[in-house]
Amino acid sequence: MPLTSLIFEDLGRTSYQDAWDYQTFKHKSLIENKLKYKKDGFLTYEQPHVLIFTEHFPVYTLGKSGSLDHLLLSEEEMKARSIDFFHINRGGDITFHGPGQIVGYPILDLECFFTDVHRYVRFLEEAVIRTLTMYGVEAYRTEGYTGVWVRGNPISGATDAAAQKQRKICAIGVHLSRWVTLHGWAFNVNTDLSYFQHIVPCGISEEDKTVTSLQYELGREVDIEQVKERLKNHFATLFECQFV
Repeated sequence: MPLTSLIFEDLGRTSYQDAWDYQTFKHKSLIENKLKYKKDGFLTYEQPHVLIFTEHFPVYTLGKSGSLDHLLLSEEEMKARSIDFFHINRGGDITFHGPGQIVGYPILDLECFFTDVHRYVRFLEEAVIRTLTMYGVEAYRTEGYTGVWVRGNPISGATDAAAQKQRKICAIGVHLSRWVTLHGWAFNVNTDLSYFQHIVPCGISEEDKTVTSLQYELGREVDIEQVKERLKNHFATLFECQFV
């Protein structure tokens, strides 16, 4: 059986608004394409599925189920720090996007893969988990929380308070319309973690939980292009697709 074709696009560093407009355009195109095929009676059809990678300029985004109370800065304070803010239609609470982070936006028609939202989110998590394994980092899922977490002592040998906690390294929030996906993940690679001090990340306020980055875990800056390539390959394996 031939592999499903998937377009890969790395947009480089973008404003959140520009990336949001672009992925919304792609999302709408897939829905319109699907409806046209179905109207014409096609049971199977091809779609221009796309996986988008980008890094954003500093921005906080709040999901539709999130609380504005989890943003700890005023509008003036965010402006002074050159941080944007968007209230968006993905699931989840508040998170940060910024330089040194791989933000992935898969725009997929899941009717061409499988119609199972739970499986879809698990596959996104698994792609990140497999990538982290290649750096010797033990990552896992934790019950009740979407995303990817790190356990155990950091390879870096860090002994600060963060090293003793459960550490979230990748946030995931998705939205589906007519089985076409929108939004995706934010994977902290060389991310400046100080930005997370001004929010309650993903609404998680427990004292034994915090956020981390691959750089913190390893104690060195990481080649983000290498991480992207490995992540992309694991994504292709899980979704049984090939990039064109």
